[in-house]
Amino acid sequence: MNHKMSVEKKVIYTTTNTYSILNNLTEKTKNVWIVFHGLGYLSKYFINYFSKINPEENFIIAPQAPSKYYQGKNFKHVGASWLTKENTIDETKNVLAYLDKIYQSEIDKSVHNLIILGYSQGVSIAARWVASRKIKCNHLILHSGGIPTELNPEDFSFLTKKTQVTYLYGDKDQYINEAKKTEETIKGANLFGKHLDIHVFDGEHEVNTDFIMKISEK
Repeated sequence: MNHKMSVEKKVIYTTTNTYSILNNLTEKTKNVWIVFHGLGYLSKYFINYFSKINPEENFIIAPQAPSKYYQGKNFKHVGASWLTKENTIDETKNVLAYLDKIYQSEIDKSVHNLIILGYSQGVSIAARWVASRKIKCNHLILHSGGIPTELNPEDFSFLTKKTQVTYLYGDKDQYINEAKKTEETIKGANLFGKHLDIHVFDGEHEVNTDFIMKISEK
């Protein structure tokens, strides 16, 4: 008896996804933040890490990872994931197209200080989006996460002299080996050249709100 192999096919369709904002974009806005949450977060909760910074001067956009799932066995808490190793190329394209749409919808081209922050799994999305769309941000903050291996120095050669890049992680991070490896990769590959600053703080795998506050006040 012959067993036929299954065939995987593709379909293209329009989809809808949410994102969260905090404060308003006005003439008084100094900083516009686009912040990418880590694995297991929802944007509406992640954005609360930015609630202590000056609301008049900071406008925050938190995109939402598209793949939601129940966490734990009681099916109460919902988390989300940006990407997995399954069908990564197509799903990356989907995520980047979604981010483009948010950018067009929310950001006035006259923004003075654009800060892009990726936390944990969000680092890979922040880095890929900045690189592929040539986003001329003022500060790229890569917080406690890994850099996609396909990126190289040419991908960031468009950054202006003003752009700062910070790689930030805690000295007690349970993923410290990954963080150290990423630090070595970034430095070894000379990914960001003179733009790069490494900042190691006293803490675990957690969002560093002190650093966020400091950047917001610059």
